[in-house]
Amino acid sequence: MLRRFGSARAALDVLPRLARRGERAKTVTAVTRAEGEAELAAPNRAGARLVCWGEPGYPSALAAIDDAPPILTVLGEAELLQRSMIAVVGARNASANGRRLARDLAAELGLGGLVVISGLARGIDAAAHLGALETGSIAVVAGGVDVVYPAENRGLYEALVRQGAVVAELPLGTEPQARHFPRRNRLISGMALGVVVVEAAARSGSLITARFALEQGREVFAVPGSPLDPRSRGCNDLLRNGATLTENAADVLSQLAPQLRSTEPLRRVPSVAIPAVPHAPAPAAVEPARDETELELILERLGPTPVAVDELVRQCQMSAAAVATLLLELELAGRVERHPGNLVSSR
Repeated sequence: MLRRFGSARAALDVLPRLARRGERAKTVTAVTRAEGEAELAAPNRAGARLVCWGEPGYPSALAAIDDAPPILTVLGEAELLQRSMIAVVGARNASANGRRLARDLAAELGLGGLVVISGLARGIDAAAHLGALETGSIAVVAGGVDVVYPAENRGLYEALVRQGAVVAELPLGTEPQARHFPRRNRLISGMALGVVVVEAAARSGSLITARFALEQGREVFAVPGSPLDPRSRGCNDLLRNGATLTENAADVLSQLAPQLRSTEPLRRVPSVAIPAVPHAPAPAAVEPARDETELELILERLGPTPVAVDELVRQCQMSAAAVATLLLELELAGRVERHPGNLVSSR
């Protein structure tokens, strides 16, 4: 809405008109100023801070993806979000060798100037965080930043809060649920220049992260393993499909060298200005699209199975901006649901 209408105030002004186009209009309302201030105060009490899309502290790589979250909650060293990152992920039931390799690899990548990002899960994730604690590590969690999951990693969580950072897109106090983890995985890949998979079964969350990385234009690295070990099947499949074979940090750093040398930030610069003054005059709100034929054209091509927004643009022969506006209206009306990877489906 910021992209479409130019400012927060203009977006709020047009919200009721967009919402009236659907049956669920009564559920779409702006929060009061008091509610907003209360939500801002909660992270402060927990020692965390909010970082919003479009602000200087927002991770530049994450800002470049289509479904970047509007708000991140950060507990710990928020400055780490401004550095180049590499994700190291893998199996929860990792082998001893896999854990050792992940820890050593993360330590070497940290010495190479990269912040190591992972998901705070047991196994490979925990080993990667431990290896990079001294040089900088970030945990992206599937609940609130104040919720420790799994409980066995409380010590690691506390170390990350002191020496690294814990990041979440969901509000404080949110308990992790199964549906939250794919959303979390897209943030891990979105914040990083690339994803290193150390061990992964044929069907695992680590492969979901690798798939997101490919969709986001990131590099994918995989550590080969024995075909007799089910925990290596996912990595070997990634290698078979073009991932970079990885045995040490040099394999990763050499592949990423052009990006690390580049002076151009990996950022899709927001085309809007977020005013710092709460009551600053706002530009006139842009009228939403009114062509019911175009709305029906979009709805006709939507179903319960998610479809890429780019595919809608191609099939409807409309501009990307027009499709984005129509989808926004349908989403506010409760008729469209968004999914990771810039996919949408009907409700």
